[in-house]
Amino acid sequence: MLQDPSELKDKRILVVGLGKTGVSLAHFLTTHGAQVTITDHKSRPELASQLELLGDLPIKYDLGGHSPKTFLAQDLVILSPGVPSTLKIFEYARSQGIKITGEFEFASQFVKEPVIAVTGTNGKTTTTRLIQAMLNESGVKTWAGGALGPPLIDYLRGTERADVVIVEVSSFMLETCETFNPVNILFMNLAENHLDRYRSMEDYVNAKRKVFRNVNLGTTSILNADDNAVVELARDPAVQRGKIFYFSRKQALEPQIMNIGGAVNIGNKIVVRTGPEKEYYDISNIKLRGRHSVENIMAAILAAREHGAKHPAIQKVIENFRALSHRLDYVRKVGGVLFYNDSKATNVHAVLRALDSFDENVILIAGGKETNISFEALRPVIKRKVKTLILVGEAKERINRDLGDFSETFLIGTFEEAVLIAYQKSRIGDIVLLSPGCPSFDMFDSYEERGDYFREIVKKFS
Repeated sequence: MLQDPSELKDKRILVVGLGKTGVSLAHFLTTHGAQVTITDHKSRPELASQLELLGDLPIKYDLGGHSPKTFLAQDLVILSPGVPSTLKIFEYARSQGIKITGEFEFASQFVKEPVIAVTGTNGKTTTTRLIQAMLNESGVKTWAGGALGPPLIDYLRGTERADVVIVEVSSFMLETCETFNPVNILFMNLAENHLDRYRSMEDYVNAKRKVFRNVNLGTTSILNADDNAVVELARDPAVQRGKIFYFSRKQALEPQIMNIGGAVNIGNKIVVRTGPEKEYYDISNIKLRGRHSVENIMAAILAAREHGAKHPAIQKVIENFRALSHRLDYVRKVGGVLFYNDSKATNVHAVLRALDSFDENVILIAGGKETNISFEALRPVIKRKVKTLILVGEAKERINRDLGDFSETFLIGTFEEAVLIAYQKSRIGDIVLLSPGCPSFDMFDSYEERGDYFREIVKKFS
């Protein structure tokens, strides 16, 4: 483990992947005197815009593929988050004694400030931003990034330092973690996800579990008591080495949780105990939609209170915080029909949370990149709440096999046509909900692009 960036001088370091994170890594490493090589499976013309950002920095390139010779010439190999750590070239390099790590693990060893790590399958970004808002409103200086962007390496490149660093941590980022040691770990929930990258749910869980690798007496884990998979993780001896706070929407758990510390939702109140006394927060006027939003708020309060957030500041954020873009955010009302953009819902669990926010008469637009995940868990809620199911993208056939018998269902060729059909099938009082349950990469570069296009189409309706 490196203690200071000055130790990078003259080290031969290979950066794998020239996206935004790779560009930032290259700048950081060359600034501190490392001998940098960059490799990417894309060709030089395909990477023209990224290469322009590197200018005339003293960097070697191995583009259009990954040469074993390049790997064997390094002291350290650093992977960008989107690069799977299980590729055969990496296995070969490891077998030859080459150290391989990820950008997040690499950057975290140089962060001296206390780190809050927010992980889980869904709700990470909103919870991260809630914590940041609560601390900032209390006068605590923060930096937030990680999976939500910017990468952690950007914090090190900056000149200003925060009182607290808050990072959204994905399973991809955790795959290579060995020394990462946050003072707070928030584990929001755990559900099937990323089976296009992992061989099994067990592999995905094992990647997530690495966030607890270095728990000690100074660590506080903040865990969802209503998620059985998270509760099971909490039984791990590694987790038990530190302090645990639970949060729950179940009033029946209040005595148990208040005994050890945590947060419980009772009606329009959240009851919190992180010290000797209970605190109460009013959630009757929150602007966030969905019962899962209360979970995000409870977890955020517990983390923020650990770092000095004040009750009035937290209450103000609770009342004023609005949904982030592409996360169940309201688009507009057309002819008595309400349109919601939940393009960030890239897995089945996220769709469940979205549908839980509405009572009935939902026209659901779903589908996208195939990830080999079953949609069968949605059957009861589709049957109960969804009047019409509009399917699009690579995964539409799979989703149709899992759900097509439980609602009026249409398989559509293009995304624009899917939105138009949804509008045509709607009536006054209906909800048209884009909650795909799949990544966007079959048709779009990102979930943001998909959500923006949905908004663009809807705004043209008269």
